[in-house]
Amino acid sequence: MQVILLERIVNLGNLGDMVTVKPGYARNYLVPQGLATVATETNIQAFEGRRLELEKASADKLQAAQARATELEGKSVEIASRASDEGKLFGSVGVIEIADAFTAKGYEITKSEIQLPEGPIKAIGDYEVAASVHSEVNFTINVKVVAE
Repeated sequence: MQVILLERIVNLGNLGDMVTVKPGYARNYLVPQGLATVATETNIQAFEGRRLELEKASADKLQAAQARATELEGKSVEIASRASDEGKLFGSVGVIEIADAFTAKGYEITKSEIQLPEGPIKAIGDYEVAASVHSEVNFTINVKVVAE
């Protein structure tokens, strides 16, 4: 199924690209989320009329994301959790706990913006955690896990 992208999507394309995707991906995710529209003649003409408006909105989103990234870059938070004598946690520290700790400290970050590719943290220590507030804006935050 041919769709026109209304935003930049990682590993798919940029704003205005006409790409072929599976019909279920288009019907169930891209179109309902407002990320793409089906590539028909009328939609192509309507997109060309709105191209400048969409590019400006995309640039504004990118600029806002860069401002948030500079605010959050390198910030740190300390999370206390129950741990054994060897330093292993009873449980783990995941994205929800990290997001809640930053929110409690006054920084706006959601759990979907925090990336833990190796899974949740399961030991005491200092960790650099990747975060992404936009598909083009990535930064790191510091998380210190201590024993209660």
